[in-house]
Amino acid sequence: MNWAGKTVGFALTGSHCTLEEIMPQIQRFVDSGANVIPIVSYSIMTTDTRFGNAVDWVAQIKTITGNELISSIPEAEPLGPSKLLDVMVIAPCTGNTTSKLANAMTESPVLMAAKAQMRNGRPLVLAISTNDGLGLNSTNIAKLLITKNIYFVPFGQDAPHVKANSLVARMDLVMETCEAALEGKQLQPMLIERYNY
Repeated sequence: MNWAGKTVGFALTGSHCTLEEIMPQIQRFVDSGANVIPIVSYSIMTTDTRFGNAVDWVAQIKTITGNELISSIPEAEPLGPSKLLDVMVIAPCTGNTTSKLANAMTESPVLMAAKAQMRNGRPLVLAISTNDGLGLNSTNIAKLLITKNIYFVPFGQDAPHVKANSLVARMDLVMETCEAALEGKQLQPMLIERYNY
C-alpha cells in the first residue's frame, strides 16, 4: 500500500515494556511516506520505568515522526472536526485504555482522539497489551470486537503458563492491520498463538 498522502494517528499508552517494540512500527509508517501524528497518554509523558525514562521516549517519538506530540485533551479534541486522521492506531493499548474505551470514558488525550476518530466513522486499530485480557477485561474486549470501525491487531496469549489472562498483540502486524482496516476488513487470523512468535 502507498502511504504517501495518508495521515496516521499513532497513539501510545502505558504498557512501557512494549514501547521498544513499538518504535520500529512507527518508523515503518514514516518510511512508507505517511504523516504520523503522535498521541500519548499521561503515563507516557510522565512515568519513568525500568524500560526507560519518559523524556527519552517522548524525544524518540518526536524524532521519528517529526511532529509535536498530542499530549492533552484540548490538543486531541480538534481531531474530530478536522477529520485529520485517515486511520488511528493505539499501540500498545493497555487494559486500562481498553476498559475506558469500551465504556465511553474520555479522560485522556488518547481516548479523546479515539472518540474523535469514531465520531468520524474512520478506522480505529487496537494493539492490545493487557495482563487481564482473559480476566475482567475480556468483557470490554468483546464489546470492542463487535463495534463498527474498530479493528484489532492479531493477538494472543504471550505467556500462558505464567500469566494465563495476559493478551498481547503482534506489534509487527500494526501496519498490515491498518492497511486492512482502511479497506474495511479485519486482518486475519485475528486470534493467534502469540507466544510462539
